[in-house]
Amino acid sequence: MYLVNQTEKPLPVYMNASQISEYLGISKAKVYQFMRAEGFPILRVGKRMIVASKDLLNWIEENTGKQ
Repeated sequence: MYLVNQTEKPLPVYMNASQISEYLGISKAKVYQFMRAEGFPILRVGKRMIVASKDLLNWIEENTGKQ
C-alpha cells in the first residue's frame, strides 16, 4: 500500500528519518527534532523511530503555519 504525494511519487507506508528528510527537503537533524517533539506521530521499533506516511501527512496539514 502506498500513498501518493503531489508529485505522484508513491510514499512507503512507513518512513524513517532519512526518507522524511528527502521527502520534505530538510535536514535529518531537523527531522529528528520533530520526532522528539510532543505530538509528532512516531512509532518506536526497538531503538528505531518510524512514522506512518498517512500520519506524517496529517501532522503536516494540522501544523502548517503554526509557530
